[in-house]
Amino acid sequence: MSMTSSRPYFLRAVYEWILDNNCTPHILVDAHVTGTQVPQQHVNKDGQIILNISPSAIKDFFMDNTAVSFNARFSGVVNNLYIPCGAILGIYARENGQGMMFEPEPNPAPPPPPSGPTPVPSGGGTSMSGDAPPAKRPGLRVVK
Repeated sequence: MSMTSSRPYFLRAVYEWILDNNCTPHILVDAHVTGTQVPQQHVNKDGQIILNISPSAIKDFFMDNTAVSFNARFSGVVNNLYIPCGAILGIYARENGQGMMFEPEPNPAPPPPPSGPTPVPSGGGTSMSGDAPPAKRPGLRVVK
């Protein structure tokens, strides 16, 4: 019987463990894995990038069994990142290097990343025409 990858489960567990120990979680990503969306100008010559995924460094963090996605600033510019779990080569604490490394996975064709619009600034978005608005991905937003 074939089982799903254990990588996403280990990623979530180690991420929570690092945060519970008041450390800063970082991930090592293979930027050449199909479906990976990271700022290519920050990828090293080996095709890898290290990302700080601390809650204080990123926004709109989401991790499930297929990918990790969030918004992060690079040189002051907000970027939407999408990283399939198979592209994550390791997760560790910046302060002491403790964490877990993973073997590279074959580069299968993952499901396409969400192509929805970038987050909409608050204050707008309703249509005054009689046409039905286009379907949107469900999401949460802060209401003050």
